[in-house]
Amino acid sequence: EFIYRIAYEMGRHIIGYEVQKVLAAVDGFEHEWPDLPVGVAGYGEGGLLALYSAAADTRLNTALVSGYFGPREQIWQEPIYRNVWSLISEFGDAELAGLVAPRHLVIEASLAPELDGPPPASPQRRGAAPGRIVTPSIDEVSGEVNRASAVFDRLGVGDRLHLVKSAQGRGQAGSKAALTAFLDALGGSRLASPGDAPRDRRKAFDPSVRLRRQFDELVEFSQQVVRQSEFTRREFWARADHSSVEAWDRSLDYYRDYFWGEVMGRLPDPSKPLAARSRKSYETDKWTGYEVVLPTWPDVFAYGILLVPKDLKPGERRPVVVTQHGLEGRPQMLVDANIKGPYHHYGARLADRGFIVFAPQNPYIGRDDFRVLQRKANPLKRSLFSFIIGQHQRILEWLSTLPFVDESRIGFYGLSYGGKTAVRVPPLLKQYALSICSADFNEWIVKNTSVSHKYSYIFTVEYEMFEFDLGNTFNYGELGNMMAPRPFMVERGHHDGVAPDEWVAYEFAKVRRHFVGLGLGERTEIQYFDGPHEIHGDGTFDFLHRHLKWPAP
Repeated sequence: EFIYRIAYEMGRHIIGYEVQKVLAAVDGFEHEWPDLPVGVAGYGEGGLLALYSAAADTRLNTALVSGYFGPREQIWQEPIYRNVWSLISEFGDAELAGLVAPRHLVIEASLAPELDGPPPASPQRRGAAPGRIVTPSIDEVSGEVNRASAVFDRLGVGDRLHLVKSAQGRGQAGSKAALTAFLDALGGSRLASPGDAPRDRRKAFDPSVRLRRQFDELVEFSQQVVRQSEFTRREFWARADHSSVEAWDRSLDYYRDYFWGEVMGRLPDPSKPLAARSRKSYETDKWTGYEVVLPTWPDVFAYGILLVPKDLKPGERRPVVVTQHGLEGRPQMLVDANIKGPYHHYGARLADRGFIVFAPQNPYIGRDDFRVLQRKANPLKRSLFSFIIGQHQRILEWLSTLPFVDESRIGFYGLSYGGKTAVRVPPLLKQYALSICSADFNEWIVKNTSVSHKYSYIFTVEYEMFEFDLGNTFNYGELGNMMAPRPFMVERGHHDGVAPDEWVAYEFAKVRRHFVGLGLGERTEIQYFDGPHEIHGDGTFDFLHRHLKWPAP
């Protein structure tokens, strides 16, 4: 999982690394014995690698996959290192088997190397993502083989796909029938009679040293990719036009589409009729608060709390600030002065100042419950933010229907995970007139991949943070730049444990330079304050008043 996390962020995968090792062996055999057929056989995770390797490289004449083959619709319950972005939106095991055709493929239904889950967390070991390995039923294996057989049959090579059932799928791997089918496909080599089990004659040999060396090599290779990522991102952004504000905005269309479709994962626009339900839940001398439910897609809704100032005049349209909570948060924390914490009821304080405020509920709540959404979504080329973006599409659509809302003056202000939202949602949804990222902005790629810094997500339980290939395409600097020409601000406490000030300043310098280069220097700023991971509400409030054109008290 350690390697998986780093590689995933950098558009690579631990499975891909291991497949390349298999293919390196093929390179060696091809060089030494160019006329000999080459096959690959594997059990369990080795079976996974045998299937992927044979699907990827036609030099492998045949493959034996044992203790692995079956349906992948429950891949989110398997170990997280099997999580491949967009995999089952395009490939199940049957489709991968189809890529092996017209070559030979032997599937052995056998007992898998079953695993209930990772070791429990302890003071010496951080917790890992949940995941288990179970043996698929013989019906599941047969069903997936039947799907693959359609490809082999259409090519007229149906006899090259073999299903061997070791004790009806509950026997040991490497049965005589499976090995014989594999060797026959390689050219008729004979299966030797079983003898004594081989034993290692080396004395005092410790294979763990070699295993650690392989692990360290993968870590260092991944870190080298991370070190190069800033230059890779620069090349990725080469087609952006910085010559004028208008040219920049036009050139962003490609990058918005790419970020939304290829990195976040784009869902269809909200499809349910816009039929809001609300109830009055709060009352002060300055505003009234309503809980609001907004249908979004079938069985999916958006929810939040709307604060409406009482001094609205007939026909008046005012600016809105969408205030976003962080991890394990609720909108009530932003509007109820009796709830203590890092938000300091900043939604209510903005409503006191005359802003209309909407505080949505984002789905990053419930510990592993919401992280499972990420696990389910990734193989479908979706992410947690696929749903969040859609909910904000519906929120903006609904706010624009309210007669007292000026739809051209809707700003966004989020803390922590809400700060993550601030750099992912407003850059895509142009109706947001500005965005403020509080207590999250930093050198995000280093934070997600560093094996040296205490701030790194490599060492935490937050296994949902990793977004496929983000490191080669969008860091926070690029995401902040995508707000231009709309205003963008960062709020940063010196003692915030998210990252050190130096990381924040380094990444924000890119945003500042970009805005100044477009002649928009007055539209971006950062405020540091001597405090922790919390809303400060000083310069950010001034920023909202200035750019949403609402007089400060």
